[in-house]
Amino acid sequence: MKPVTPPATLGILGGGQLGRYFVVAARAMGYGTVVLEPDPNAPAGRVADEHIVAAFDDEAALRHLASRCAVVTIEFENPPASAMELLGKHTLIHPAAAVVAIAQDRRTEKAFLRDAGVPVAPFLVIETDEHAGSAVTHFDFPAILKTARMGYDGKGQIVVASADELLAAWHRLARQPCVLEQRLPLDSEVSVVLARSANGATAAYPTVHNTHIDGILDCTVVPHRSTGATEPAIELAMLIAESLDYVGVLAVEMFVVGDRLLVNELAPRPHNSGHWTLDAARTSQFEQQVRAVCGVGLGDTSPTAAGAAMVNLLGDLWSDGEPDWSVALADPDASLHLYGKTAARPGRKMGHITVTAANPAEAERRARALRAGLTAR
Repeated sequence: MKPVTPPATLGILGGGQLGRYFVVAARAMGYGTVVLEPDPNAPAGRVADEHIVAAFDDEAALRHLASRCAVVTIEFENPPASAMELLGKHTLIHPAAAVVAIAQDRRTEKAFLRDAGVPVAPFLVIETDEHAGSAVTHFDFPAILKTARMGYDGKGQIVVASADELLAAWHRLARQPCVLEQRLPLDSEVSVVLARSANGATAAYPTVHNTHIDGILDCTVVPHRSTGATEPAIELAMLIAESLDYVGVLAVEMFVVGDRLLVNELAPRPHNSGHWTLDAARTSQFEQQVRAVCGVGLGDTSPTAAGAAMVNLLGDLWSDGEPDWSVALADPDASLHLYGKTAARPGRKMGHITVTAANPAEAERRARALRAGLTAR
């Protein structure tokens, strides 16, 4: 791949906060930017050189995007396969459509990981009543039933305590294809964000510790508390990227269960658990995405602080009005990020705060305290 250098124009499917940060990074580096996103008020569209307001499967819009851009990438994992394929016929698109298709469906994702020799939690595909019935004798409960497609941030998931509850849970999910995963006693949840270029060059950020509430990421702390999982997690993520022949930024979420690492999910894009890199790494995950898809050489992933923590700001914080941002802005070691979304809804990611400190525990304590102070009246 010949490097794509400024002032070439880069395109992105999706206009959320991940797309917004990609656009900001690309423009700072001298690239032009085009966003394709149906929401006219999308955060990324408001900072791009051009915002194509159209459906993701609008062929005319896709052809226009391809004609304007030297490379197109994505900021969410569910663009239509037809859109990816059409773009690929007219311009470079990273990651490839076939790779994104694997991450779009839990069934193909689990099968890919298993076949690649990557450890995963015990799972069973549920597509019929007979499949659900077979779990009585072929599966250990408790478990989590997850829709095969379109589930994120805890959506499309039901905890199933016993085989007797499984059929009812599947009907609650409209009998759509699902994956039943054994619920394990987790010691911690970690993730690795890495980037890989078309020439096979790979660079990984440090393994981070994640805390979720109701399936939504609440806090990320870097570096991970247990050094025993750090290098094995990076090695697993590297293996996955190589097996996919991946190009772009990839996030790999994992469970730590005793001395085992089990891969949970793949995200073929920058990730919420990588937001700390905006303020506490030499190269942000978004600049790294630009570098990877353009093939211009990957940046330094080293942290710039001994400890950092990121806490999400969900729409729930707006329930009594605008939070008091002066609390976060008064701390010289804190960075406030608001995504520019027009409506605050419970569970919706509206922004985040990152704090740097002398150690990870101190960074986490202060980040949580700052968030709590936003709504103290």
